Amino acid sequence: MKKAIKSINREIKIIALFLFILGLVSAEANTLSSNLIENDSTKFSQFKGKVSDSRTKNALSFATLSLIGENISTVTNSEGEFSIKIPNNKLEGRLLISFIGYKKKTINVKELKAEDNTILLEPFNIALGEVIVSTNNANQLIEQVLSKINQNYGSDQNLMTGFYRETIKKRKTYLSLTESVVEIEKQAYNSNVDDIIQLFKGRKYTDYNKLDTLSFKLQGGPYTCIYLDIMKNPEMIFTDDPLANYNFTLENNTQIGDNKVYVLSFKQKPQIVEPLYFGKLYIDMESLAVISATFNLNIENKKALSKLLIQKKPIGSEVYPILASYQINYRESDGKWLFAYSRGDINFKVNWAKKLFNSNYDSTIELAVTKVEKKSNEANKSTERLKQNVIMIDKVSNFADVEFWGEYNIIEPEKSIEAAIKKIQKQL
Repeated sequence: MKKAIKSINREIKIIALFLFILGLVSAEANTLSSNLIENDSTKFSQFKGKVSDSRTKNALSFATLSLIGENISTVTNSEGEFSIKIPNNKLEGRLLISFIGYKKKTINVKELKAEDNTILLEPFNIALGEVIVSTNNANQLIEQVLSKINQNYGSDQNLMTGFYRETIKKRKTYLSLTESVVEIEKQAYNSNVDDIIQLFKGRKYTDYNKLDTLSFKLQGGPYTCIYLDIMKNPEMIFTDDPLANYNFTLENNTQIGDNKVYVLSFKQKPQIVEPLYFGKLYIDMESLAVISATFNLNIENKKALSKLLIQKKPIGSEVYPILASYQINYRESDGKWLFAYSRGDINFKVNWAKKLFNSNYDSTIELAVTKVEKKSNEANKSTERLKQNVIMIDKVSNFADVEFWGEYNIIEPEKSIEAAIKKIQKQL
């Protein structure tokens, strides 16, 4: 019975990984919200900068920055830029910066400037010993990884504060921006209970004038990011019998921080018709815990995926994905690994029967956990529990004041998003 329920949940969650609602444009006023929130900057200090490769000076996207000994963290954006807010009573602490394939680095918080910090990470020279690359080794490794989930991941409920962002753009123009601070009741990894998400605050903007008579909405919001926790929901990718569906291969080892890791790639077997995934698992050599993963959805069967991903579309249009990629990162706390960050990117094409040119759209969702604490029995009355089929753009208010986020850590906007926000605020 449990396996049957898992199978049903898996089908629902695969659909929810990116569920679009497409319809004809309806009028929507972009009015300024009067719900302003005060920003008490006397309680914290903010530091901004960029994380780059020490040799090439290339930006390191989605590197992790965390305050050692505290559950305060953030990630760099796709430009390698970061912004982190640290309580003033913790400025004596040290900041840990880590990224896959690079040596970790620690910096005294007091050494940081308010702006324009440059943090350089050195690539890790792989010398971890020879691994015999064979199908049998790879198959045994994935079996051991899955068997150790309850041992390696959190067995307690945790209350997480997270920053969620979703965007939709046409070519290089952002059409929709939605940002939220959410509270996540993260259930134990050995529990079948679903995670619960509550909305604390949020803001949005949508420019319907640029949507070519189409309106796009994402269903699932931050729940989609939570479903990407493949160690809480292994059936999302690997089903009940991963060896029957995937070919696994061991690649060169690497390192994440102090953790030496196996790199295990996977790809669905040629005879499997159902659209599955391909990607890489980064597995801690000592504990055999997956501490990071990147994977893509197989989009060869575009028509089948269109039926899964598109809940509603206008007559006369053909919509299908051309890319669907995902990422999940974990962080260690008291010997257990916890959900830390996830991101999903999907590109899709819209063809109109009576139009000469088609349109390409990109959508991104990401959720970064910025604070973790043990769950208490006291409910936060200022939050609103979200439904799993939530449409975030319908739940939050329009863009408000510049200091909207107060002491909460967010992901620094990419330059293009930042420019779009400034333009929006100027118009308002």
